[in-house]
Formats: sequence, structure tokens, C-alpha cells
Amino acid sequence: MPDEARTEHRGAAWVILPTYNEAGNVEKMVDALGPKLTHDDDRILIVDDNSPDGTGQIADRIATENPRVRVLHRKVKEGLGPAYIEGYRVALEGGADLIVQMDADFSHDPAYLPRLLAASELADLVIGSRYVPGGGITEWGQVRRLLSRGGSLYSRTVLRVPVRDMTGGFKCFRRKVLETIDLSQVAASGYSFQVEMTWRVVQAGFSVMEVPITFRERQEGDSKMTTAIVAEAAWRVPAMRIRRH
Repeated sequence: MPDEARTEHRGAAWVILPTYNEAGNVEKMVDALGPKLTHDDDRILIVDDNSPDGTGQIADRIATENPRVRVLHRKVKEGLGPAYIEGYRVALEGGADLIVQMDADFSHDPAYLPRLLAASELADLVIGSRYVPGGGITEWGQVRRLLSRGGSLYSRTVLRVPVRDMTGGFKCFRRKVLETIDLSQVAASGYSFQVEMTWRVVQAGFSVMEVPITFRERQEGDSKMTTAIVAEAAWRVPAMRIRRH
């Protein structure tokens, strides 16, 4: 495990928070991330998909009060993948050296952020992993656990990628990874986006490290998981291997 204190010489990190109806979480998440972002040029980018609950307006207010926060408003809800890809591009244009993606609902604990940033000294992509020793999940029922673990096993087997948490969404990319991958070719929009990005990183020859995290159920708001998202992952994973580009 890399030393979490060894981040004083790292480059600027941008944390991308995609939001849709996260009015009860977004400000608390920004407050929790603040002490973990120790570089002068670290930033938080909130990517809001026109949330009807006012999340975008809350984000705008936060940005007026906190110069480290940026807000990207998207006109329609298109899914997780397009939101992250647009966020990646803004972060790269803004000079990010490390690009972190995580959920805004506290299922990804901000306390793990220094662990991912430190590990980025040793790998091109760092994944906060539920399925390596020391990782885990709390508060999920048996069916949800089986779906998640089964989805990762299915993706790992079909794509022949030696990553245990293929569906994990807490990630830290080095800048060169996102500059190398052709983001315009990323097709997935739901949670299979996480699988596709990890697969593309491995296909491009970059190194991947998994560090253990404990994943929690969201504390406020509703889950974004739907049967359509699960169905998309089921057919899109083998399609990735067939396409190979």
C-alpha cells in the first residue's frame, strides 16, 4: 500500500462529481473533499445533468463561495458516461495532472481520496476496489451484492482483464491516460462505462492498481441503478471485445 502522506509533490488533481438530483449531498461532499485536496491547483468539478431538484443551482452557489469549485451544466440527462467524458475534457483543458472520478452521494468515502492520489505515483489508473483484500461493501442486500460481484466477474472473464473490481467507479487517472484514449470512441453510457474505461486503459498498455475501499449505500436520495443499465452492461461487454478499438 503506498504511503498516503506522499502526495506533497504530486501535480494538480481534479475531482469530477457527476450529479443528478443530489441536492442533499453535493455541498456536504464538497466540504468533505476540501481538506483532502492539498495542492494549490486542486479543483472540484461538479457536472450536473439539469437536475430538477435544484442541484445545479446549489452547485453554482458553492462555486461563487469556493474558488476551487467549477460547475459544468449539461442540458439533458444522457447517462454517466457522457457526463464523465465531458468532465474529463474540461479537467484536461484546465491543466489537471490527475483526474479523479467518484460518486457525489458518499457511497465513495472522501477519506480514501489520499490513498488513490498516493497510489497514482505507482500506476496509471488507480481503482478504489471493493473486491481486493481489505475492500468491502456495507448495507447492501444479497441480491445487489451478487449483481455487483457477478458483473465484475462476468466482465473480467469476457474481456480477459486481470482487474477484480471492473464495475468500480472510484478511479484516479493520470493525465496521459485520458489524453491517449480516444474518448470519442467510448460508447457506454450507464454503469458499463466503468467497465469500458478500465478495459480501454488496459488495452492501451497502461498500468492499473487496485487499492481497497469500503463501499457504502447512499445516505440520501435514490439509487440510479435500473434494469436498463444492467441490460446494457450484459450486451455491451462482449461487444467491446468484438470491436477491439
